[in-house]
Amino acid sequence: MNEIAKPPSLQSTKFDISTADFPLFVVLWNQRMGLRTPQIHLKIARWLEWNWSRKNTRLLLMAFRSAGKSTIAGLFSAWLLYRKADLRILVLAADFTLAKKMVRNVKRIIERHPLTANMKPENADQWASDRFTIKRTFESRDPSMMAKGITANITGSRADIVICDDVEVPNTCDTAEKRRELRERLGEMEYVLVPGGTQIYVGTPHNYHTIYADKPRSELGEEREFLNGFERLKIPVLDEKGQSAWIERYSEADIARMKRAAGPNKFASQMMLQPVNIAEGRLNPDLLRHYDDDLEYCKELQTLFLGQIKLVSASAFWDPSFGSATGDHSVVAILFSDAEGNFYLHHIEYIRTDAGNEQDEATQQCRIVSQIAKNHYLPAMTVEINGIGRFLPNILRNELSRAKSPCALKEISQSRAKDLRILEAFDAVLAARRLYVHISVLKTLFMTEMREWRPGSNKGYDDGLDAVAGALAQAPDRLPRLYGRGAHNWMKSARLHKADTDFKI
Repeated sequence: MNEIAKPPSLQSTKFDISTADFPLFVVLWNQRMGLRTPQIHLKIARWLEWNWSRKNTRLLLMAFRSAGKSTIAGLFSAWLLYRKADLRILVLAADFTLAKKMVRNVKRIIERHPLTANMKPENADQWASDRFTIKRTFESRDPSMMAKGITANITGSRADIVICDDVEVPNTCDTAEKRRELRERLGEMEYVLVPGGTQIYVGTPHNYHTIYADKPRSELGEEREFLNGFERLKIPVLDEKGQSAWIERYSEADIARMKRAAGPNKFASQMMLQPVNIAEGRLNPDLLRHYDDDLEYCKELQTLFLGQIKLVSASAFWDPSFGSATGDHSVVAILFSDAEGNFYLHHIEYIRTDAGNEQDEATQQCRIVSQIAKNHYLPAMTVEINGIGRFLPNILRNELSRAKSPCALKEISQSRAKDLRILEAFDAVLAARRLYVHISVLKTLFMTEMREWRPGSNKGYDDGLDAVAGALAQAPDRLPRLYGRGAHNWMKSARLHKADTDFKI
């Protein structure tokens, strides 16, 4: 198809202006504006109409920044009203101003498009900046089109179509709490849509945990992706052959310059539509290696194995806290190592206590930690005693004794900056790709912390990172002598042994 699709004359007797398809509607508008119609816009237009004609009610349009996707979504809204005047369309955006921008654009299209000029109402009060009602055949309290911010109250509103235009932006997804709130707000759309109504998402990913992800995020507890079942159209600025998706506007030189200016993460997210954290993360979770083996203790050999791998040392670190639901986490990290210098993050526990339990919180936490120590054959554990941790070791020793866990405790007071401790602990092992994590760790907050952590920032959590950093810092210590005779002395150091014999040489 040529770059500019030439529509039939409106005076042609063979052309019914009441049934113009959407690509033609787009071309007519661009001609009215003195613009050319690029192939990328025709591709989006065909996709939208194809799904609408087949009654596909769940759609996701992802295109690179400045691709004109919101403009096409606005034209699609005008075309839908042109084809069916009784429709009610709700536009949701990250903020009210952005949503109102689309509604204002659709009003302008209706006023000036050659096929829709007669749709404008006679009463000025039906033609507001954030909502409007076209000429239609029935009365309804809901306007033809209305704009709302994602945090606005939409209780009582009803819509045949909800367009979520850029609901995910840094201000709505840069922390775990905001991402959770965004998902909850979007979940309310089911109460706004009429039965059989259509949802259309338009946007680009701004975070690894984006709502647009095509795979579930297990660390968020997802068993399926947030937009599961949605028909998807994804148009990155470079296709699989490395060619520009809009060559007339973005040449190879333009794209290379854009990549240098934006940085690799932002370019991957906003232009290539890859779910990464836009903020330049310091730690790269892609350098982690994964495993799913279980611990096995061989009593006869007094040796601990991870699958077929013989383990030679263990280090465990507990960073305790009595924080609130939104405060610091109390975290235990369990790390093993082999003779080759590889480290295995086998378990990380974000401790939760029961407010209704008759035991105090300190005892509850120590009881949980003592059971973890026993289950993982730990010869020793380090406890940070800054703040509340100062009085916990004695309680933990009692609980370890009660659990019959021969685990020694080492107390440590941290004085160096947390950022430096984390950087020093992770940098070398990640660069060498010697840090392995158990698949159970992938489902915890640790992975989110790792992707989003930035030195010097006070946003988000880093308690899991701090606990693992503490375990890595303690790893070189083999800690022989911690288990006495008769215990699981799998970390025993090499000793000379003189055997008695009954023969002479």
